[in-house]
Amino acid sequence: MGNLQHPTLGNGKICYLEIPAVDVNQSASFYQSVFGWEIRNRGDGSIAFDDGVGEVSGTWVTGRNPSVEVGLLIHIMVRNAVSTLELILAHGGKVVQEIGRDFPEITARFSDPAGNIMGIYQDQSLGN
Repeated sequence: MGNLQHPTLGNGKICYLEIPAVDVNQSASFYQSVFGWEIRNRGDGSIAFDDGVGEVSGTWVTGRNPSVEVGLLIHIMVRNAVSTLELILAHGGKVVQEIGRDFPEITARFSDPAGNIMGIYQDQSLGN
C-alpha cells in the first residue's frame, strides 16, 4: 500500500469483515485482482486483507455458508463499473444484477468464487 496513515478510528465505524470462502487463496486472489485489496498473512498464518484504501480489514473463513441471497448487502466502491464487471467475470465471479437497476446510481451485483453476493457502486467523483 505504501500509505503510512492509519485507518480512521471512531465509534460506529465498520472496521472488519469475515467473508465466507470455499478456497481462501482463490477468494484472496479474486479480491486482490478485481478490487486491488492488499493481501497479507497474519501472525497465526491465516490470510487477511485491507481494502483498497486501507480503511476496512478482514479475512476469509471456511465452514460458513456463503451469502447467496440478498439480505445484508455490502457494496464496494469502484472507478468504473463496466470494467470492474469484466474483471469479475475474468477472475471467476458472476454478474447477478447488471448495471442500471438502481438508476440514477451506477450499481451492479456480483457473486464471488464462493457464491457470496455483493454490490459494486461507481462513484462519479473517482473518474474513470
